[in-house]
Amino acid sequence: MFLNSAAEPDKRTLLNAIVERLDVDLDMIRRAAQTAYEAATAEENIAENKYDTLSLEASYLATGQARRMEEIRQARSAYQQLSLRDYDAQRGIQVSNLVLLEDQDGRRQWLFLGPEAAGLKIGEGDGLVTVITPRSPLGQQLLGKLEEDELDLAVGNGRQALVIISVK
Repeated sequence: MFLNSAAEPDKRTLLNAIVERLDVDLDMIRRAAQTAYEAATAEENIAENKYDTLSLEASYLATGQARRMEEIRQARSAYQQLSLRDYDAQRGIQVSNLVLLEDQDGRRQWLFLGPEAAGLKIGEGDGLVTVITPRSPLGQQLLGKLEEDELDLAVGNGRQALVIISVK
């Protein structure tokens, strides 16, 4: 848990948890890719006619999982090499900053602006931190912003106003 009602997330602990989660994800996808590869190359799955596509489908699956495995490897490497920087009000929000946002209804959420692994969630409840990247619409809007700046984000068919409460 990175945050309870009395504490803020610790970036070093968060970074370690992201790398650990990516390690787990990598191990899981590696096993799935191996299973798909074995299914694609198994003698009993060799096509007997042009309509027998089990081996072909398993091959496509193995290829997709190999691509995903490489994406996770790259993300893990990016986080292992990431230098955590404190928030600098002169530069505004940058990669490796931890941002607390509040919406117009008073709901707060922690975001970690990372180099990769967008959508990854670490923690739970009030301690939940969501990883976003500068490539996302919200990440693009956050870059260079300061504490107390307001954001206007397109959400579905509407708009959402957000305020930057704090940045670490």
